[in-house]
Amino acid sequence: MDKSAYPLASGAPDQIYRDGQPSAAFVFDERVAAVFPDMIERSVPGYGFVLQLVAAIARRHVRSHSRVYDLGCSLGAMTLSIRSALASMVDPPADVELIGVDNSPPMIERARAQLAAFQSPYRTELVCDDLVTVEPSNASMVVLGYTLQFVEPESRNAVISRIHDGLLPGGVLVLAEKVHEADPGAESLMTELHHDFKRANGYSELEIAGKRQALENVLLTETATNHEDRLRQAGFNEVVMLSRHYGFCLWLARRCKKTTGSTG
Repeated sequence: MDKSAYPLASGAPDQIYRDGQPSAAFVFDERVAAVFPDMIERSVPGYGFVLQLVAAIARRHVRSHSRVYDLGCSLGAMTLSIRSALASMVDPPADVELIGVDNSPPMIERARAQLAAFQSPYRTELVCDDLVTVEPSNASMVVLGYTLQFVEPESRNAVISRIHDGLLPGGVLVLAEKVHEADPGAESLMTELHHDFKRANGYSELEIAGKRQALENVLLTETATNHEDRLRQAGFNEVVMLSRHYGFCLWLARRCKKTTGSTG
């Protein structure tokens, strides 16, 4: 991968759980924001590929005079990938506005600094807000990257429905989530493979256990079927899983295009 085409924020090494002390519930505070680039690269299998895939989807689906939303934008890596991809096109879309939303002030603060370091012809706005209250509009593309899993389960249907309703006809939602398996044996295998991935990236057993404890009752996963059923119930007529790395999945969901009525 040409990393220059998909710029990532820089930060300190992730050593949050190195001391092995009992872990408090995970929050996206300043401590996490400072190490987030290292944390996500070493913890999420296929993350670099996902950035490339989001950029490729943007080149195909972002339209002139529309908006792109990055909901749960963290430090803005996906927003940066989209901006870079659009600007590099032979015939780039015009008058596109990018809107990043995150409910963590430290994340938004660092994202602003990161975005300011890269010039772009596209207007970009960062908003510190709860995505549960966000109502997208005039959107040709919405990205929900590893974010829905932190939303209370009873609010998830409404979030997806509002995204669907805020998309232009033919617009797309890119949903990336960690999932769990319905079968206990398969789930155990996925968990161990994910832990092997973390071990290979330098995390100790204490760090793996500490992070897992911190995320308990904070990151609430669902099955792939749960997500696909929700997308279809919201009105997305095309739902396809484009990527899966262990339990980390990415879907493309498209809102129906307008159909012409009968003239008979």
